[in-house]
Amino acid sequence: MHIAVAGNIGSGKTTLTGMLGKHFGWEPLYESVDDNPYLISFYEDMQRWSFNLQVYFLNTRFRQVVEIRKKKKDIIQDRTIYEDAYIFAPNLHAMGLMPTRDFDNYASLFDLMMQFLQPPDLLIYLRADVPTLVSQIQKRGREYEISIRLDYLKSLNDRYEAWISNYNAGKLLIVDVNTIKFAETPEDFGTIIDMVNAELYGLF
Repeated sequence: MHIAVAGNIGSGKTTLTGMLGKHFGWEPLYESVDDNPYLISFYEDMQRWSFNLQVYFLNTRFRQVVEIRKKKKDIIQDRTIYEDAYIFAPNLHAMGLMPTRDFDNYASLFDLMMQFLQPPDLLIYLRADVPTLVSQIQKRGREYEISIRLDYLKSLNDRYEAWISNYNAGKLLIVDVNTIKFAETPEDFGTIIDMVNAELYGLF
């Protein structure tokens, strides 16, 4: 079984991935941040490094999905390949931070990959407004994230909502992290467990 957690920067994907993995006995598969060779450079100069970063993510995520299907285990994944292609890359292109020729090249590569991919059995989307994202980004204190612009987070949020409103590839669970503080409140985490059980197993 393949469960995936999606959401904007700072929405709590990594935290929830770890918590659900531990509770259900699923193997967590995390987004590579610390060993990403482009991330710091990207936040210093988005226009110069946007294409390189997005191709790196696309490659990493595609390998993850292939690995998930090979393992035939229950795996929970931190962020999906769809977010790279439907949210981050087009957002950079729209903001003038990725040239059209690079974006078209990227989109063509993603379309080719899609022919070999299966969607997750359950997609969990963490919905958060910009103040919640900023608060959580500040709490984790990654130096390279301090310079993230509010308009960048807002435009990403708009694209997330547009993508989720049309998502029909499989089961979808939406968690409002503005009100459900799963990392701080055991009762709220219990609520998410109940929601996941209901989606996957029909248990209420």
